[in-house]
Amino acid sequence: MNFRIPALVLALTLLAGCASYDGRGLKPGISTAQEVEQLMGEPAQRWRDPDGTQLWAYPRGPAGYQTYMVRIDRQGFMTSLQGVLDMQNFAKIQAGMTQEEVLRIIGPPQPEWTVYFDRRDELVWEWRFCDAWNEASRFDVLFDNTSGKVHSTQSRPESSFRRFPIICGH
Repeated sequence: MNFRIPALVLALTLLAGCASYDGRGLKPGISTAQEVEQLMGEPAQRWRDPDGTQLWAYPRGPAGYQTYMVRIDRQGFMTSLQGVLDMQNFAKIQAGMTQEEVLRIIGPPQPEWTVYFDRRDELVWEWRFCDAWNEASRFDVLFDNTSGKVHSTQSRPESSFRRFPIICGH
């Protein structure tokens, strides 16, 4: 049996999947919302602002280290595509913010890493990211569960709970 054809099909399929991961090839002001969806897939979340613009979230975890936020203007063109899991965006998350405000800054957390602590009435959302030293890390937002408001954040390298660091690169 000739394995070259199935292997080639598999390789092309994997390559196509990788090409859509970060929106490579999309151009602000030129690419349409339809092109964004064709390349990157269905967003995990969408928001429509009163002025008609939209914000789409593309989380790429838990194996990946990034969430991409795409802005679409009223005419249906992409105006920006940005990776948001970094210290600059984490610093925007402040005590007193709502869950919705956090979602609009860094997108949805990893569902399997969302934990509720009954004794503290605390809900913790977690994201995986690649820190400035190229080490796999976790960023947590801690909410008062009753109010739904942020009370603190924290980050730590995965090596703090694994035997060895995972180098992720940027």
